[in-house]
Amino acid sequence: MKDFRSGCPISLTLEVLGDRWSLIVIRDIMFGSRRHFRDLLTGSEEGIASNILADRLKRLVDAGLLTQEADPGHRQRSIYSLTEPAIELVPLLVQMGAWGRRNTPATKELSVRAKLLEDGGPKLWSAFMDELRAIHLGSPRNGPSVLAALQHAFEKAIAEQSSARKPR
Repeated sequence: MKDFRSGCPISLTLEVLGDRWSLIVIRDIMFGSRRHFRDLLTGSEEGIASNILADRLKRLVDAGLLTQEADPGHRQRSIYSLTEPAIELVPLLVQMGAWGRRNTPATKELSVRAKLLEDGGPKLWSAFMDELRAIHLGSPRNGPSVLAALQHAFEKAIAEQSSARKPR
């Protein structure tokens, strides 16, 4: 077992998640449905380097937040899935998104999902977590898709932003 600096739960959480890229990778798998290395590498706005991504994926698998399985459709690819402890990060990520929306110069289009989740409260978070369990853990799926609603809101915000930029 790994030696930790402290028994403090905040300190221990930071040891597992405390670098920027780990949370970005979890965010992209959770909200962006990016489950392959190439999708994570090319789909993130932040431009993670391939060596950093490989390192973070390994760390997250070792920490038990992700699983890695061979992709049955392509032998040289892996599929990354969230584990239950990663899915339990939803309320934390919602609160981080809400804080960032209020206290940073976040764009409207990249904030729309955070606002919907914040406004939806714990009931919506729970439904989202259940949907993630169905996608990543094979649990039965119930109710409408939270991911689809979040994606629709994001695409609508992008379209509105694009039309606002066009000269008239």
